[in-house]
Amino acid sequence: MQVHEGMSRMVLTVGPGHSLRAVARLMSERQVGAAVVMDPDGHGPGIITERDILVSVGAGQEPDGELVAEHLTRDVVFAAPDWSLEEAAGAMVSGGFRHLIVLDGAETVGILSVRDIVRCWTEDGAICPVPDKAAVG
Repeated sequence: MQVHEGMSRMVLTVGPGHSLRAVARLMSERQVGAAVVMDPDGHGPGIITERDILVSVGAGQEPDGELVAEHLTRDVVFAAPDWSLEEAAGAMVSGGFRHLIVLDGAETVGILSVRDIVRCWTEDGAICPVPDKAAVG
C-alpha cells in the first residue's frame, strides 16, 4: 500500500502569525494532530503539531501570545505519494515524529499520520483511506 492510499487529502493549513491557541482550537475542531504552516516568505511548508503546543504550554508560555512561527518545525521530512507505507513508517520512527507532509513535486497534496498508517494496517475492518479533513487558510 502506498502513501497516497492512506493520507488525508484535505490538510489543515495555518499561517505563521496564528496564535498557538487558535491553532489548537482548529486542530481540536477537526480532530487532527498537526497543521501545515504556509509561510509566503518561507522556503516550503512547515508543520506545527500538538506536541509543539504541549511543550509551549508545559513551559508556562501563554498560548494566546505565542505564535506558530516561534514553535513550528521548518526542517520537515516530506513523503512522496508513491512511497510505501513501510517507507513512511520507517521515516517517522527514525526521525521521531508522527506526521509527514506529502508533496507531489512542490505541491502539498496531503498529510500522513501514524494513526493513518495503523488504520491501513489494521485487520479488524478499519477502512483506508481516512476521510478528508477540512482546510483552513
